[in-house]
Amino acid sequence: MNEFRHVRRLVVKVGSSSLTYRTGMINIRRVERLCKVISDIKNSGVEVVLVSSGAIAVGTAKLGLACRPSTIPEKQAAAAVGQCELMYIYDKYFTEYHHKTAQVLLTRDVVEDAKRRENARNTFESLLCLGAIPIVNENDTVSTEEIEFGDNDTLSALVAEITGADGLVLMSDIDGLYTANPNEDPNARLIPRVADITPDIEALAGGAGSEHGTGGMTTKLQAARIARAAGCVMAIVNSDRAENLYDLLDGTPVGTIFETENTNE
Repeated sequence: MNEFRHVRRLVVKVGSSSLTYRTGMINIRRVERLCKVISDIKNSGVEVVLVSSGAIAVGTAKLGLACRPSTIPEKQAAAAVGQCELMYIYDKYFTEYHHKTAQVLLTRDVVEDAKRRENARNTFESLLCLGAIPIVNENDTVSTEEIEFGDNDTLSALVAEITGADGLVLMSDIDGLYTANPNEDPNARLIPRVADITPDIEALAGGAGSEHGTGGMTTKLQAARIARAAGCVMAIVNSDRAENLYDLLDGTPVGTIFETENTNE
């Protein structure tokens, strides 16, 4: 059983560690493959929204800084520089496959305020109807919540909820949810499906997974809660292979799938 075969509106989230090398520089090969696969999926008739992290990491490299900034103002400055670079790269590659892009920067108040939330929903709907690929990030230049407390995992689930998406994919540097940390336990097994987020599942979550990312499995489980409640199936797959998106939509088992709350077995 793979609910992704029926998805018509898909939110894809890609993290900082999936877009950049340890140096902070863009992983051009990976980004190019991602844009190619998303373009092809869109050609098939599936609407796609891309939630992209990476602004701070890319800005850090662009500014020639030796390491990720430590203060909020420095992080915001790096994000301002990096967001321009990210959008330039995305627009370049998506244009090669004849697709239009649109930048959407959100802050927490847009999600929490009913009027602004409705305005955001209408904007997304118009962009998708016009055939554009919305590329979303939290507005790190003016907002500190994500920089301090979270990651775009949660943002992507909220975007899925706002847009009425029926599928959400978190592309990460791990294959999915494991029974233990696969970097530490050779006997760790991939969990292919999660029917409910139980205390046992929560206990499997860890901290931030890489130098350039701020989230770990904890934020992914939080995203799963939001998506499941909204009737949106979610998956965690490895970003090292962009073609994992094809596999999901074709019904091929890959990564970890989180069932919606109303899934009937």
